[in-house]
Amino acid sequence: MTEALGVMAVVAGVAFFLAGSIGLLRLPDLLSRLHALTKADNLGLGLLALGVGLLDGRLLTGVKLFLIWLLVLAGSAVSTHLIARQALRQERG
Repeated sequence: MTEALGVMAVVAGVAFFLAGSIGLLRLPDLLSRLHALTKADNLGLGLLALGVGLLDGRLLTGVKLFLIWLLVLAGSAVSTHLIARQALRQERG
C-alpha cells in the first residue's frame, strides 16, 4: 500500500512539473508565467519528495526531503519576488 501511494505521489509530482512547464511556455506575460511556474513546481516538488520518502521508507530520509522542500519553497518565494519586482521597476521606466 505504501509503495502504491509513493508511486502515485511521484507521478502526480511529475504531472505538476509538466503543467508548470507548459504554463511557462504558453502564458502571455512574465508575471503570469512566474505565478504558474512557482505554484506548480512547488507542489510538484512536494509531491515528489513525499513519494520518494514513502518509497524509501526511512524516517530520516523523509525528514531530509521535507527540509529540502522547505528550503526550495523559501528560495523560490524570494527569487520570484525579486524577479517580479525588477520587472515592475523596468516597466515603470
